[in-house]
Amino acid sequence: MTTPRDTPASRRTRGNGDGTVYQRKDRRWEAAGYVLAPGNTRRRVRVYGASRTEALAKLTEKIAASNRGVPIITAQGSLAAYLTYWLENVAVHHLRENTHTRYTAVARLYLIPGLGRKKLAKLTAKDVRTWLNQLRTTCQCCTRGLDTARDQPVCCAAGKCCSRRLSPLTLTYVHSVLKSALEHAVREEEIPRNVARNVRTGTPRPRRFEPLTAEEAREFLAAASGHRLQALFELALHTGLRKGELLALRWEDLDLDKGTAAVRRTLQRTSAGGLTTLPTKTRASERRIALPARCIQSLKHHHEQQQREREAAGTTWQHNGHVFTTPQGRPIDPTNLTRAFTTLLHRAGLRRIRFHDLRHSTATLLLEQGVELVVIKELLGHAHIGVTATVYAHVRLRLQRDAINTLSTALDSPAGHEPARDDGNEPPPCAALVR
Repeated sequence: MTTPRDTPASRRTRGNGDGTVYQRKDRRWEAAGYVLAPGNTRRRVRVYGASRTEALAKLTEKIAASNRGVPIITAQGSLAAYLTYWLENVAVHHLRENTHTRYTAVARLYLIPGLGRKKLAKLTAKDVRTWLNQLRTTCQCCTRGLDTARDQPVCCAAGKCCSRRLSPLTLTYVHSVLKSALEHAVREEEIPRNVARNVRTGTPRPRRFEPLTAEEAREFLAAASGHRLQALFELALHTGLRKGELLALRWEDLDLDKGTAAVRRTLQRTSAGGLTTLPTKTRASERRIALPARCIQSLKHHHEQQQREREAAGTTWQHNGHVFTTPQGRPIDPTNLTRAFTTLLHRAGLRRIRFHDLRHSTATLLLEQGVELVVIKELLGHAHIGVTATVYAHVRLRLQRDAINTLSTALDSPAGHEPARDDGNEPPPCAALVR
């Protein structure tokens, strides 16, 4: 009498609904079974592996998802169906809420109207390239009927096309969303390759920013003196922390005796949860930074001020441990901080910039003072030093030009001036620090 253990692996009997596993002539293993498909139907799917265990594990994963009510999208379905499945069942678990909202908007506005009817299995690089070229040259106001929705049309609906085209940066973002969706289809073995990766959109120019000069920074700090959030503005300009990182700081993150701050989280407003504390943007963004003496004094003064506000608020105070709060102890909305920042700029008589440009100002001023790029990378929390080098390439180029001009001045000795002879006893001249 034979037992299931004595039966060869390729001939073991599997239960009803568990699918079939067998070895092909090419020595690969194939597993097939029925899973839930869109429209509340069932469809037979096939997966492959180098061993019986691998193929069976892939099939078991698909059947388990099917039993949970998640429909399996196959390559025979449309790209629109797969994008919907990917956003609702995959991306929602791996992306932040705001990022998922942007991905959904990109799919709804651009991907589904342009490529949604294409079969996932028949989508080619030529289809993607043709669609991107069309998207690059098409007026979005005409395509999406933006002017038609107005009470009184002023451009496209009135016969005057405004030529509202997508920026290169937006076009690259749309392309990246498509690549991410197709990359998951490759991992699930729905398609053999990601055709969107074979299409190049070009490298968009980085966003231009106008950081504060040293003189403007001094004027800004002078205007912030006495402001309720003076410590926040000084911390932003001296350390380059992001807006969300500043608003998410807790007193437990600060060690004012040692002069350090731990950046562990960020504060964002989401459509579902309102003001929400989330992990930092990347793992590299979670860091510990040194605080300058000026910021330490401002934070100590801010702590005393917060204690007075807490006593004045009484039972209405909402304690959450945040360093920067409203007078009632609630977290500060990022939009309200931007509004206060803009008012402060106007009061100081400075040009209008974004709050994020304070971060750019920190890096630019540090570079101009000769600080090493790797130190700035660690301070800003960039994942790679290449990001720092790329964003501030124009600053480094200006410093290089200043250094070359300094060298040129040193080499152009005045006419009739005989340079002193070097007998080898004098020490070499020190390199001048270029500022």
